[in-house]
Amino acid sequence: MKVITITPEQQKRLGKLLSLGVPLVVALPIAMAEPEEVLAEVNRANKVLSVPGNILANPAKAKRKASAYSRKYKTAFKQVSGRFKNKNGTWRKGGFKAAVKAAHKKVKK
Repeated sequence: MKVITITPEQQKRLGKLLSLGVPLVVALPIAMAEPEEVLAEVNRANKVLSVPGNILANPAKAKRKASAYSRKYKTAFKQVSGRFKNKNGTWRKGGFKAAVKAAHKKVKK
């Protein structure tokens, strides 16, 4: 096993990194490096993450457009659903299934 000597300044940096939740495997090399080297690495990482179109920076997922049938079904379901609900707004027994069937039938016309 190899023993590493750490200066008080490096101990402070290591303590701060560990208190932030950085794993020891990552924190130790950062604490041992000179502050200028660490700042240079952080600046380089920030530049990579701020590049437009970077996968790591902004993983936005493309949304699908609703189909014409889906839009028609949505409006038909809203119109029909009232017939299959109780006065307090809850679904009647078997009401949701019947509302779905009725909405599909209405869109078919």
